[in-house]
Amino acid sequence: MNEQTHYDLIILGSGSGNSLVTEDFADRRTAVVEKGVFGGTCLNVGCIPTKMFVYAAEVAHTVRDAARYGVDATLAGVRWPDIRDRIFGRIDPIAEGGRDYRRDAEHTEAYLGHGRFVADREIEVEITRPGGHHEVGTRHRITGDQVVIATGSRPRVPALISGSGVPFHTSDTVMRLEELPASMVIVGGGVIAAEFAHVFSALGVEVTVVTRTDRMLRVLDAEVSEAFTDLARERWHLHTRALPTAVRHGGQGVELDLADGTTVTGELLLVATGRIPNSDDLGLEHTGVRTHVDGRVVVDGHGRTGVQGVWSLGDVSSPHQLKHVANHEARVVAHNLAHPEDLHVFDHRYVPAAVFSHPQVATVGLTEAQARGHGYDVATKTQRFGDIAYGWAMEDTTSLFKVVADRRTGQLLGAHAMGPHVSSLIQPVVQALSFGGAAGPVTAHELAHGQYWIHPALAEVLENALLGLDLAT
Repeated sequence: MNEQTHYDLIILGSGSGNSLVTEDFADRRTAVVEKGVFGGTCLNVGCIPTKMFVYAAEVAHTVRDAARYGVDATLAGVRWPDIRDRIFGRIDPIAEGGRDYRRDAEHTEAYLGHGRFVADREIEVEITRPGGHHEVGTRHRITGDQVVIATGSRPRVPALISGSGVPFHTSDTVMRLEELPASMVIVGGGVIAAEFAHVFSALGVEVTVVTRTDRMLRVLDAEVSEAFTDLARERWHLHTRALPTAVRHGGQGVELDLADGTTVTGELLLVATGRIPNSDDLGLEHTGVRTHVDGRVVVDGHGRTGVQGVWSLGDVSSPHQLKHVANHEARVVAHNLAHPEDLHVFDHRYVPAAVFSHPQVATVGLTEAQARGHGYDVATKTQRFGDIAYGWAMEDTTSLFKVVADRRTGQLLGAHAMGPHVSSLIQPVVQALSFGGAAGPVTAHELAHGQYWIHPALAEVLENALLGLDLAT
């Protein structure tokens, strides 16, 4: 054990937590502890590489679908190693560069290993990865005036699968496959399952999706979730209300028995059953830091835990496992670390989210059911892409944009969409909800009538949805 080293700030995790080293800490000593690949989930195994794979999948899908526009095109093949290496050939150097920068900067130090609390602001780090200034296998004690827990989350794997002895992949590993399988079984029906089902099916893999819920993306607005599930049934072998009861070698490679008596098989098994916070192996039992039942670290609106000087942000503590939320929380905590007399507050009122499958799905604000549950006099309008000019150009027959409002006041409450580019098309609603004045969010009437809408751009689908609301004012 080396001598104890003291820092002004210790950050556990190198994802969004890495951005806490702002100008306010330029002349203070900071330690960043990271047991995995430097840069966190989003950069290495999450948002960025998955969306790069999604873009390649979209290109392949567009080629296959070209004939209906009078364009005869043939997809000659898919070079998986080239797709994979283009992506990680760009990402891996960024991760390594971030690690080297923290390791070599004058006022920061990178500890490439697992950190566990031994007291409230005292961490023992076991070095497990090369690339830093510390030898693999050594242990170090570090203390900090302030400590931020930003260790993120990891894939959840059901015990039935983890204990089966059957090889499986998660989102952490499946993007680095040596070659594409001919077939794949995906267990899960949420965002990760929907995105990877699109990627691999578009690249030529036969995909089977098994979900225990009655529809995919079940937490979203029911109308959108049901519409997406209908399309999923056309693209993939979809089994809903399906609970795996056994997993074994067999068939094409792996077999899953389902509770209804069905057996599904594929060369590769991908587990996409959600993520859990990385809080369980941090030694929190040696501190006053508390966790929720689901493992999330308990924080207040400023990011403070119950221990003086210990903070938390991102997936390990946030109710929203989204990179843009973690970045927001990091900005708030960065300010609060440097300005304890002027604490800022997390703003989780209008958190948007998107699913980059085919089609895309996007959401912000209350669903129709949630709005009714809150007691609003609810008005909704669902606008079809196929009923606007650009939708005609696209020959679109399935996409939709739904807005939810309070009939009495005209206040916008939420928006939920499925179709091309909806992750961008929903942004005006995010702005309207976020930038309202003292009277509340911008009303549907103000958003629809208070600006020009470019004709015949795809954004007219939102304009028409707003105009179609049956409001009292």
